[in-house]
Amino acid sequence: KKVKPFFDIPVTYNSKVKNWIRYYQGAGRGWFKKRLERSYKYLPNMKWVLKERGLPQDLAYIAMIESGFSPHAESHAEAVGYWQFIKPTAQRYGLKVDWWIDERRDYIKSTKAAANYLGDLYKMFDSWYLTASAYNMGENRLKRLIRRHKTNNFWHLSDENDFPKETREYIPKLLAALLISKAPGLYGFKNIEPHGPMKYDYIFVPGGTDLFNMAAFLQVNNSSLKRLNPELLQGFVPGFVRSHRIR
Repeated sequence: KKVKPFFDIPVTYNSKVKNWIRYYQGAGRGWFKKRLERSYKYLPNMKWVLKERGLPQDLAYIAMIESGFSPHAESHAEAVGYWQFIKPTAQRYGLKVDWWIDERRDYIKSTKAAANYLGDLYKMFDSWYLTASAYNMGENRLKRLIRRHKTNNFWHLSDENDFPKETREYIPKLLAALLISKAPGLYGFKNIEPHGPMKYDYIFVPGGTDLFNMAAFLQVNNSSLKRLNPELLQGFVPGFVRSHRIR
C-alpha cells in the first residue's frame, strides 16, 4: 500500500522558518488562528483544483499567506482577492475584471487561474521555491536575479542584498504556515474551530438579476447570498450579459 506523503513540496526547516513558526505561535497567533480556521472552508476545493492540474496541493497555502482566504483582501500594489492577482496578470489568465465583476474574488475561478500561472512558472524555473518567489515578485525580476548571481538556489539568492525583502520572507513564511497547518496541535494550536466547507448550488440567472431581490424571492439571507458571490461587485448581474452563473 502506497503511503500518501505528508507534504508534496520540499520542506526545509531552518532558522528562518523557525522564526516564522515562533511569530505565528506568539505575536501573530490571533491572526494565524483566524486564517487556520478559515482554511477548512476553502482548502478542500483549492487543493482539488491544483490536483486536477497536476500540481502540488500544498501550493494552496500560498492563498493562506497572500490573503488569509479573504475575497476582499487588497494590497498596496492593487493585488486583489484570494490569490492576490494584479489586474494585468488576472486578465492574462482569463479572469474578468471590470466595474461589475471581479473574478479575482471568486475562489474557484481565481484558483484555476493561479494554478495555470503557477504551472507556467514551474516550467520556467523548475523549482517550487522559485515558482512561489516568482509568483510573489514577478518572473522577469527573478530571471534577472538568477542571471546576475548565477544561481537558482532560493536560499543563496535570498541572501543577496538586491533580493526583494518581501520575497526573502515569503518562502519561510509559506513553509511555517504549511508545517503548523498540517499538525496544529503539535505547535500549540489546540482550540481550533474549523469553518465548515461552503454549501451551495449553482444556477444560471439572466442579466440584470439583483441579488437583494433574489434573496427575498428565495427567502434567504441577503448578506449570505452576497458572501457566496463576492465577484459581483455591485450586488447584481450586469444587464448586458445574457446569463451568469451564481452560487
